[in-house]
Amino acid sequence: MKTVITNYTILILALLLSVNLSNAQDFQGKAYYASKTTMDMSRFTGGRQMTEQQKKDMKERMRKWLERTYILTFNKEESMYKEDEVLEGPGGRGPSMWGSSFSPGPQYKNVKTKTFIQDQEFFGKKFLIKEEMQPIEWVMGTETKQIGKYTCFKATATRVSTEINWSRRRGRGNSEAEKPKDSTKTEVTNTENKTTKENSEAPEMVEIVAWYTPMIPINQGPADFWGLPGLILEVSAGNTTILCSKIIMNPEEKTEIDVPTKGEVVTKKEYNEIITEKMQQMRDSRGRSRGRR
Repeated sequence: MKTVITNYTILILALLLSVNLSNAQDFQGKAYYASKTTMDMSRFTGGRQMTEQQKKDMKERMRKWLERTYILTFNKEESMYKEDEVLEGPGGRGPSMWGSSFSPGPQYKNVKTKTFIQDQEFFGKKFLIKEEMQPIEWVMGTETKQIGKYTCFKATATRVSTEINWSRRRGRGNSEAEKPKDSTKTEVTNTENKTTKENSEAPEMVEIVAWYTPMIPINQGPADFWGLPGLILEVSAGNTTILCSKIIMNPEEKTEIDVPTKGEVVTKKEYNEIITEKMQQMRDSRGRSRGRR
C-alpha cells in the first residue's frame, strides 16, 4: 500500500511540474554539457611512425578539439546548442581555424515545426545546414540512474550515422597498363571491386544510448538528439559521449534563442560531401608536394 501511495505521489508531482512548465510563458532553462570524443590518432599520421613524445603532443593538441563544453538553452519548443566560450589563461590559444572547421557550430532545434538548423563555418565560408528533424525510433527501458539530483531513464536507438567517416577515401581507377590481361582474373577483380564498393556505400549505423529525466518534461536534448518525454542529460553515440554537468531552470537573465539565417543553405549530406571533397583535395596536394621532393 505504501509503495502504491509513493508511486501515486511521484506521478502527481510530475503532472504538476508538467502543467507548470506548459503554463509558464517565459519558461527557459540552460543545461551545461561536456562532450568527449575518442579517435584513432593513426588516421592523422599518414602512416608515419611517431615517437611516444610526438604521440603525446598530438593527443594534447587533439584534446582541445575532441573535449569541449556546450550550453543547451531551451524553452518549450526551441533550443540552441552551442559551444561554451571559455576564455583561456595567459599563453592559451583560442580555437584554430582547423578545429573550428571540424567542430559542430551552433545547432538550433524547433520541436514544434521539426526544424533543425546548424550554423557552420568551414575554412572561412559560412554554411547553414538545414533539414527537417527526423524522429528517432527510441526503445524505452525501465533502467534508471541518478545524474545530479535528477532521476533518469534509459532509452536506446539505432540510426544511420550523419558523421563523416574519415577512414574512407575515394578510390582511384587502374590505368590500362595495370589492368589484368587474363579474363578470369578480370572477372574476379571486378567482383571484388563491386563487393568493396557496395560495402563502402552501405550506410554506417550508430548505436545510441540516452538517459532522460521526466522531471524536466520537454523533448529536447544536446546536439541533434530529441524526442524523449524528458530532457536528455546523457547520450552516447558511436565514439562520442555527452554528459550534463549543470542545469539552471528559469534563469533571471533570459537568453534570446535566435534562428540562424546567414550562410549557404545545404543539407547534412551535401555538407559532408563538400568536406570530403575538400579533404581529398588536401590529401592530393600533400601527395604531389611529397612527390616533388
